[in-house]
Amino acid sequence: MRRGFTLLEVLLALAVIALLATVLVGGSATLLRDRSASIDDVFWKACQAARKAAVKTGNPFLLSYDDKTKAFVVDDGSAPKTFPIPPTAKDVAINFLSTSGDQSEVLIGGVAVATGDAPPVIFFPDGTCTPFKVQIMESGTPHILSIDPWTCAQVLAKKTGA
Repeated sequence: MRRGFTLLEVLLALAVIALLATVLVGGSATLLRDRSASIDDVFWKACQAARKAAVKTGNPFLLSYDDKTKAFVVDDGSAPKTFPIPPTAKDVAINFLSTSGDQSEVLIGGVAVATGDAPPVIFFPDGTCTPFKVQIMESGTPHILSIDPWTCAQVLAKKTGA
């Protein structure tokens, strides 16, 4: 007498696997979608939109931060597009800083904070942007992102040591 699985048993096992996969994929998608965006996420989304629009239209686009509406603004002079920061962010201050050496720093609570705002950042049709840094201060804790003007991406910190 031979032993093996019947066609019905194989189909039933496949159906159970498919059902489990559907539940797991649906649940993980819900978890990922429910994660609120950080201020950094919104900033990078605005940068990406400004660069893409400048390259696509052939016109320069400006990126700025509007403190009243708490949103990044991408504008070419016709129809500005806003990227609001999450409402969960508390006590937020965002400054665009020049990369030239003419800015100063102050010590606040043991943390060096850059001063001296730069004009709005310009994204050019060739895919580049003006050199700048952005300082994001949330709940009194600042962090600065340096932006590469050629790629408009974050400049990664150099590793020290071996």
